[in-house]
Amino acid sequence: MINRLRRLQRLLRCHPRTVDLVIAATLFACSFPGSVMTLPGRDLNVPWWPGVLVTGISALALLWRRTLPRTTVVVTLCGAMTVAALGYILTVLVIGPLMVALYTLARLSDRTTANLFTVSGIALLVGTALLVGPDTEPLVLKLLGPAVWLLLPTSLGTTTRLRAAYLEAVQARAEHAERTREKEARHRVTEERMRIARDLHDVVAHHLVLANLQAGTVVRLMRSRPEEAERIAGELAATTLSAVRELKATVGLLRHADDSETPSGPAPGLAQLAELAASFEPAGLSVTVNTEGRPRPLSAGVDLTAYRIVQEALTNVTKHAGTGAAEVRLSYSHDRLGITVTDHGGTTPPSSPAPAPTDGYGVIGMRERALSAGGRLRAGHRPQGGFEVVTELPLPSHHQAHDQPHDENALA
Repeated sequence: MINRLRRLQRLLRCHPRTVDLVIAATLFACSFPGSVMTLPGRDLNVPWWPGVLVTGISALALLWRRTLPRTTVVVTLCGAMTVAALGYILTVLVIGPLMVALYTLARLSDRTTANLFTVSGIALLVGTALLVGPDTEPLVLKLLGPAVWLLLPTSLGTTTRLRAAYLEAVQARAEHAERTREKEARHRVTEERMRIARDLHDVVAHHLVLANLQAGTVVRLMRSRPEEAERIAGELAATTLSAVRELKATVGLLRHADDSETPSGPAPGLAQLAELAASFEPAGLSVTVNTEGRPRPLSAGVDLTAYRIVQEALTNVTKHAGTGAAEVRLSYSHDRLGITVTDHGGTTPPSSPAPAPTDGYGVIGMRERALSAGGRLRAGHRPQGGFEVVTELPLPSHHQAHDQPHDENALA
């Protein structure tokens, strides 16, 4: 039954001209009994055909009610006033065209316009009935009848308009919410892809640089110092194994949550900073770590961000600086963690300068990591020589640091 009603509504919306023709014909047919209606015990004092003619003209005007609603109300109101002046009883059968016109006006226009036309129509119709209408008609019918019959369609039209506006607003909000959800989903996917790309870059760059330096050292020492070459080869194996583990952990984030092969090991953080510093020794880089202030617990995202920034900064030192020493300084304040990675430059001849670390994706990735954690990063050459990376990351409150799970996915 509901489906049939919906199909009927769609059919009527698709053929508005046909609907208007049916309404006009129906009201014209109703004008015949309406023009001969009299009060009980009284005779009709006027012929029936003038009422039918005037009502028919008013019904014909309804064909333009959708495009010219105000003009249609004026025409049908004049017809109703004529019928009242001729002495016919003002029933729905003869003022039906005016009621349909007022309903259409209330549905298509604002409330003020609809109320103004309705009140004016009631005043004119009642005034006409009182002044030139038949004296035999009761005063109650002349006063209350037109007021009730004209207020009803206006109220229905206003209610229909408000309901349509409400449904349209609900639909617009739903569409906006859907677009917002899709946009947010795309934004999160992009952020996740960027995060994984940064992790892959950090892991690959760090371990491959160390492996390349260790392999070169093995080749150089293989004949002159075979024992030392064998030791470094063992460290090279450990470096590549560590690279495989971290790559597996990072790529595992792309798997489904129910994949049994997804790694579940802890994410790296500043707790592994000593191991990170030691991993650069086979490459000929001595890293000094200094801590200022009282160490504070870090959230998972900030801890991972700090580790990755130090890792990338030291990797850049190994690739570009041409120096054997670097310093990492951690400065804890009440709400900030400052990280400074400094090298003092090497002995590269001015005629063939080493590539600036700011030319690649390393500094860009470090800056994006800092911004994603709510911090900031500055990198550049020092006036006294060398390169420096300075980072500030926010520190959470004590209970927040303990409540957050230590998961690599925490870095958004």
